[in-house]
Amino acid sequence: MSAPPRIAILGLHLEANSFAPPTVREDFDAQCWEEGEAITRLARTPSHLPSEVPGFYAQMDAKGPWTPVPIIMIAAPPGGPIVQDLFLDFLDRVQRRLAAALPLDAVYIASHGASSATGDEDSDGTLVALVRRIVGPAVPIVVTHDLHCNVSERLVEQSDALIAYRTNPHVDMRARAAEAADLIERLRGGLRTARAFIRMPLMPPNVMQLTATGPYADLIDLGQELCVPPILNVSVTGGFTYSDLPKCGLCITVTSDNDPAAAREVARRIARAAWAGRERFIPKLTTLADSVAVARAAATGDREPIILADCADNPGGGGRGNTTWILRALHEAGVGEGVVLGVFVDPALATQAHTAGVGARFTAAFASDESQFSKRFEAEVTVEQVSDGRGIGRRGIAEGRTFNLGPSAVLRLTGSGIRVVVGSLRRQLAEPRMLEMHGIDIAAQRVVIVKSRGHFRAGFDEFFTPDRIFEVDVPGLNSPVLSSFPWKRLPRPAYPIDPEAGWTDNA
Repeated sequence: MSAPPRIAILGLHLEANSFAPPTVREDFDAQCWEEGEAITRLARTPSHLPSEVPGFYAQMDAKGPWTPVPIIMIAAPPGGPIVQDLFLDFLDRVQRRLAAALPLDAVYIASHGASSATGDEDSDGTLVALVRRIVGPAVPIVVTHDLHCNVSERLVEQSDALIAYRTNPHVDMRARAAEAADLIERLRGGLRTARAFIRMPLMPPNVMQLTATGPYADLIDLGQELCVPPILNVSVTGGFTYSDLPKCGLCITVTSDNDPAAAREVARRIARAAWAGRERFIPKLTTLADSVAVARAAATGDREPIILADCADNPGGGGRGNTTWILRALHEAGVGEGVVLGVFVDPALATQAHTAGVGARFTAAFASDESQFSKRFEAEVTVEQVSDGRGIGRRGIAEGRTFNLGPSAVLRLTGSGIRVVVGSLRRQLAEPRMLEMHGIDIAAQRVVIVKSRGHFRAGFDEFFTPDRIFEVDVPGLNSPVLSSFPWKRLPRPAYPIDPEAGWTDNA
């Protein structure tokens, strides 16, 4: 009787926005830095681990006896590139732990896929290449990535398969991890894969990468339609343009049962469809003035309640969560009753509210630490609620996972009546519990302002249908208006930044 397979688990989760401040160790400590056996313990209970990890464990547990070999799993909120010394320290830990764990039967790498370091533009590829050097050419390596990943040729070459999310908002992380577990079993049984890879000069704006409907949804659906034997997986990844790297762009990665010609043809068909429909990726945003008007109509009952999405200041994409454009506009327009905004990230303001206590009144300085996009805004407020900011998600991307806003508070603005949920840690408002834990009845609100790009759609869909969601055109580190950024490393020309960009299928 053969011994249970020894499967190593490791990963790096960071979506690196080149325009944001660098990511440091404290950012990982605030979200997830786990090594060794603690990963196995946390994977089998609600925890802060990326959802792929418990998904992988659950599928492997269902298959029968196996020996998990947890190496290291780290995750930080989207931000700037990892400082190089920290990335090298991470790689050193991977190398030491993985080498000590040999021999292994397979490796599962659960990474976001859009990381970079201040001294390494292909940190995810570097990680996979390191793992390959340690375990050798015969040990299967399967990688899962967020569909907002930036894929390098090296990563595809050094792994046996890349499996990317197929839903945005992301709700299929556990399913993709289960797919990885199934594929590892087949690879251990003798399967050999062949991959095809195409990167397009196409940079889909973040709000145009939804998978329920739209141009990106059509590409995802086409990929699944073509995913029939000998094709094992089709991953159409929209990428994360704000990383500003040569490997940015929509990518098609096709994995086959050792049939390179079939994989190449499927990749070409999807690439041709993507380019033919490129004009559909131009976003249609709502101006700030129109957003105020529609919010006023909702607040007065002249229309159904709405969501205003501040997608340009999404902490889930490196935004700081502290721009005041929408807040100031609604307050000055007197639109406030039944209006709530979350999560405004300002640790100093949250501390001030906790110190003052519930019922206290003071002049709040929102975005007192001004930056290019965060402009100071002052208003008299009353502290309505304080919290430690900890909870467990109940819907969408955060379902079943613990989250932590840090010390948080609800402030009501005098005059307009707008309520603002202020947090200390950068977290996007993708989960209804982030409001509900502060005593806010979402169903009773007329306007909910979310600092989130799109994941709120899976968390708040029980309250708001898509036709009641308005994506607001205001400045921020995640603005969907890509032409407004000073790109340095992005491959150019690229559509829609450069309308003249071209692409030819020369395969």
